Amino acid sequence: MLRETVLVCAIIGALSAPQSSSPCSCSDETEEWWRDSFIYQIYPRSWKDSDGDGIGDLNGITSKLSHLKDLGVSGLWLSPVFTSPMVDFGYDIANFTDIDPIYGNLDGLTKLTAKAHSLNLKVILDWVPNHSSDEHPWFAKSIEGIKPYDEYYVWKDALIVNGTRQPPNNWLSVFLGSAWEWNERRQQYYLHQFAVRQPDLNYRSAALRKEMEDAILFWVARGIDGFRIDSLAYVYEDAKFRDNPVVNYGLPADDPDRLATTYTKDLPETYDLLQTWRDLLDAQGGSKKILLTEVYTTLPLQIKYYHYGSNVPFNFMFVVGLNNQSTALDFKRSIDEWTNSMPKGDYVANWVVDNHDNKRTSARFGIQRADQIGMLASILPGIGVLYNGDEIGMEDTPISWKDTVDTQGCSAGPDRYAQYSRDPERTPFQWDNSTSAGFSTSPTTWLPVNSNYKTVNLEAEKLDPRSHYSVFKKLVAAKKLPAISKGSSEVILATENVLSVIRRLSDSPPVVLLINFLNTPVTVDAAAWLNIPQTLRVYTSSVGSRIPTDVELNTTKLTLPGAASVILH
Repeated sequence: MLRETVLVCAIIGALSAPQSSSPCSCSDETEEWWRDSFIYQIYPRSWKDSDGDGIGDLNGITSKLSHLKDLGVSGLWLSPVFTSPMVDFGYDIANFTDIDPIYGNLDGLTKLTAKAHSLNLKVILDWVPNHSSDEHPWFAKSIEGIKPYDEYYVWKDALIVNGTRQPPNNWLSVFLGSAWEWNERRQQYYLHQFAVRQPDLNYRSAALRKEMEDAILFWVARGIDGFRIDSLAYVYEDAKFRDNPVVNYGLPADDPDRLATTYTKDLPETYDLLQTWRDLLDAQGGSKKILLTEVYTTLPLQIKYYHYGSNVPFNFMFVVGLNNQSTALDFKRSIDEWTNSMPKGDYVANWVVDNHDNKRTSARFGIQRADQIGMLASILPGIGVLYNGDEIGMEDTPISWKDTVDTQGCSAGPDRYAQYSRDPERTPFQWDNSTSAGFSTSPTTWLPVNSNYKTVNLEAEKLDPRSHYSVFKKLVAAKKLPAISKGSSEVILATENVLSVIRRLSDSPPVVLLINFLNTPVTVDAAAWLNIPQTLRVYTSSVGSRIPTDVELNTTKLTLPGAASVILH
């Protein structure tokens, strides 16, 4: 029987020493508001439509902030709401200091922020530094060679092979195909690591770096509490423009997984750039601003971001590292690997449940396990990150090729779109059982509403003590339990197929999470294997487990139904 344990101490409280220069140190418990809490991602197009056009907007978000207050999260992260032609639905920015009319205006964001702050909610903006839209005025000036804009983007002369113009090298876009696009006017190729209409910015230009710093400060001055930095690993490319190595000859020539990203991702300069933004924010005084960094990379390179100013280098192990074939041991190893890799000092772990770029939890792990990842994010030390809809058990919505709008899906074509499209996880939030699930008064929305909205919706789940919403509300509240906010943490296999997380604090009963990785019942002597009291009370259990809440269980002979998760206290 495996009995490995890992001890992770979450140290909370005022420090007697002066504020350290370390980017992630904290002077008191309240300054870093994100500790031991959940942060909630809102995809603005899909959260609430206030004007009946079938697209979510800022006024809609403001009107529903009470939901987040009731849920108990500490802050909300807004996917991009900046001026954009919406090729990539806001991740192609045409003005880094204004709001797109689809979502509202600057006044609308000011009202949203003020309302959020009145509810003690923090507001985080999505920051997209790797590229702009091709409709940004900077790009037009760069094409014309107007200084200093001529160097704001990554331009490169063509290769001429046997008299034929070819891209400068073999780099491929994340969205399939060459990462280079010819511009007839400038007579050069420009780099786009994402969509063709998302030209990459050139951070080797001091003038460009200054522009982006000014834009960050613009939002800080408007009361924004921090930034989630999108696709940070791509901001620098090899200055010599060397070909990326081919690592998978079996894939199509346009598939980015065919190549290693040796010269287009994770370059050392990226960390130094992040540090300048951390220093910039810290120099403003006032409350500390949070930085969350989105980087899909190796664990050592993820962890390195802690040392350069990221408070939350997103931990995607539950999103892309593990799946419905993963065992209890796989989960234990992954969790231990992250916690063992955490730097020494006052740093905070994080656990991402879902996001707008990946299949929802219920699609990745199965509908029976829809609460499992949220439970882990709740009980493990540090920060949990929820995506809108997690709290009501929303599922991926089947989207036809005809209804596909995501540029990544469209780029893949009708034969491969389902593999690449992110539309299924982005469909409108299901508020109630009225027209368009209460998301909009319009029966037609920018993406179809999931057909299950008649039963899977917030209004119905608030009335049901055994709903996903009831479970998630308890999960968010659990972050403030003393054993979780101040206690030690152990990750143990109670049996080969039962994963447990135990949070302990002296003179207090432990908090225990048990997850059955089999689809059939398992009986375990949890008291003996986990060194916990012989009787504990059910705090909450996964939907469908049929384990009643707020009853005492005998932990010496504890039977877990198939695919069930339970928290005992």
